[in-house]
Amino acid sequence: MIISNFKKTFLLMDTRNDGLKRVRPEVSSENFSSIMSTDERFQNTTLRPVIKLQNELFIEVFKNYAAKHKNVFYDLSLQKRIEYIENAIQKDMKFRNSLKGMVIGVFTVDEYSVYIQNSSALNKRMMHLVKEQLIDCVQLLEVEPCGVLS
Repeated sequence: MIISNFKKTFLLMDTRNDGLKRVRPEVSSENFSSIMSTDERFQNTTLRPVIKLQNELFIEVFKNYAAKHKNVFYDLSLQKRIEYIENAIQKDMKFRNSLKGMVIGVFTVDEYSVYIQNSSALNKRMMHLVKEQLIDCVQLLEVEPCGVLS
């Protein structure tokens, strides 16, 4: 009975891992080289595709964040909107942790194992990519999602 449950769990994990990788969009192979560090490789093989996959969700989450903060974001100039996004991601730990969870939640088990080896540095890379993604979408934030992580 225990072996049967183990097999079911293993098959479910294998199916989950395959499914997660299958739904991710492809990113440009220009970002890959043989002399990349482990962190760079993780950024390009995992973080970029995951963040691209989650882009529409990030947009909606940010719209909700702005609404919970009295929609002042929408009254700001373009430069101030960019600063608002940067401050929200850098200083609001609850919001930042929520964004991190949306990325980490679609890691495979193997990717999570790599991530926890150097989570501090990878979190910085992750938040930088999410921030840049939101900033690149700032003019479309009210209209439609964009996708710049090709």
